[in-house]
Amino acid sequence: MPNFVIDGKTYEYEGNPRLLQWCIDNGIEIPYFCYHPAMSSPTNCRMCLVEVGFPVKDRATGAPVMNEDGTPQIMWGRKPATSCNQSISPDMVVRTNRTSPEVKKMQEGVLEYMLINHPLDCPICDQAGECPLQIWTYKYGPEGSRFTTAKAHRPKRVELGPNVILDAERCINCTRCTRFTEEISETHQLSIAGRGEKNYPSTAPGKQFDDPYSMNVIDLCPVGALTSRDFRFAARVWEMSYTPSIDMNDSTGTNTNVWVRDNKVMRITPRENLAVNDYWMPDAHRLNTDMYNEKRVSGVKSKGDVPVDFVEGLAKIGKLLKSQEGHIFFLGSAYASLESNYMLAQLAKKVGVTSIHYVSDVRPGYGDDWLIQDDRTPNAAACELLGFHAITLEHLQSKLKHGDIKFLYSLENDRAFGLLYNELENVHVVAHANQYQPVFEKLDWILPAATAIEGEGTYINYKGIPQVTKMAKEIQQMTPEMWMRLSKSRLDKAAVAVDKWRNLENVFDVLPSWQIIAQILRSMGQEVSYREHKDIFAKLKAEYDILRDLKVDYKVPKEAFKISQFDFAIT
Repeated sequence: MPNFVIDGKTYEYEGNPRLLQWCIDNGIEIPYFCYHPAMSSPTNCRMCLVEVGFPVKDRATGAPVMNEDGTPQIMWGRKPATSCNQSISPDMVVRTNRTSPEVKKMQEGVLEYMLINHPLDCPICDQAGECPLQIWTYKYGPEGSRFTTAKAHRPKRVELGPNVILDAERCINCTRCTRFTEEISETHQLSIAGRGEKNYPSTAPGKQFDDPYSMNVIDLCPVGALTSRDFRFAARVWEMSYTPSIDMNDSTGTNTNVWVRDNKVMRITPRENLAVNDYWMPDAHRLNTDMYNEKRVSGVKSKGDVPVDFVEGLAKIGKLLKSQEGHIFFLGSAYASLESNYMLAQLAKKVGVTSIHYVSDVRPGYGDDWLIQDDRTPNAAACELLGFHAITLEHLQSKLKHGDIKFLYSLENDRAFGLLYNELENVHVVAHANQYQPVFEKLDWILPAATAIEGEGTYINYKGIPQVTKMAKEIQQMTPEMWMRLSKSRLDKAAVAVDKWRNLENVFDVLPSWQIIAQILRSMGQEVSYREHKDIFAKLKAEYDILRDLKVDYKVPKEAFKISQFDFAIT
């Protein structure tokens, strides 16, 4: 393989990579603002400067010309190059700010120029703590400012659209946002307006930035110019934990980071996965935090919303299921994890039922042929893998209405149950549920199911790619092992019950459905060896080939921020 040199160290490379991207991939830090691997490289910011040269060779022999000290002579370029659009070539020699005083001085100058009119409002800026401009200035910028004149002012609190607010004074004209609308979403709704120190991103006169993917520009913005209307001033980044997870709004399986403070989901942002969602996420999906925070079922409830002791309630349900052996209609869930659906199949087998259904929610034309799919469920593929039979909501309604179902055991079908109010009058129902629905007052038993971020679970997207969620929120029935692998915010790490700011109402009495079913089976006399997720996951990996190469890291995520291709370790 060909090689090249960076700061005196030789590296090998393959293909024809760009220098900056190669350095990002290989952990060599070069500061930058405007570059993004999914978009063009306009070289606007000039922050990724490096010196590039090549060894001088004797024209007659082709041998390298050596200096007096025995090192190769290098012919350096006339001026530093931008590494974002610099292709790597064999024998190329690169000097970054670590070995080049010229590059160091120029990067200081770039940052000084950017900060001439940049407001000094870091304490109140939403981007504070995860701001590339803040970090790079600290690492590579000048120690002070030479400018004493008044800063130029630009529009603030501009409502570009329903979800994005602009503070134009903070903009550094990297054009990431405008390039996103031109090259990725292709809506062309943003462009740079004005000239000189007066320019900033804007929509056409009288138009709104209502792109269904508009909030991705917030992730792309390397400063606090573009902020979320929903999250604006809601929390500081250092107050929250963040945990890698998966979006539950449809079958795309978009990779996400879930940001939690005081056990409440404050925001959801996309996480890079080139095989699933690249770097992006639809606005509607990232804004749907209510599924984790609001109207949550907590604790076992009998008919009339009467609280029942958790263990006692599950034992009573076990006896009830035994008495109905062979006459129960089991309804799996395309919203529940593979583990929970698998345990439902074991429970059905225990009471003599072999046929299990799940409600399919495919809406032709609902998707956009990108990251929103016609299938609004996140795990239909797992139900199919287990041999469950798809049933439409209309077919289920018909079966209930005509009395074909007398006893229904349902697994996490909140959305379907919200439309079944009139069909459950004369049906005995045991339902695992995440959020309250009006129909629940008619049910015999409600079992508090944890959401995908309150435990680990496997989900298979429409492409057949299996992925596992991680635990991001505390639950009341935490084991020490669960607590150790839970990513915690700086507040939650030290919180105790008497802390006035800590709201214990955000900690729900729930369990992953597979654990609830395991307890029911034990109450029925069946031995179940699954105690932790790794136990049941090992069983599933041995049984299904699709999971053979899937690995789960149960360790607490490393405390580092990854924001729009910027990596910052917390020190």
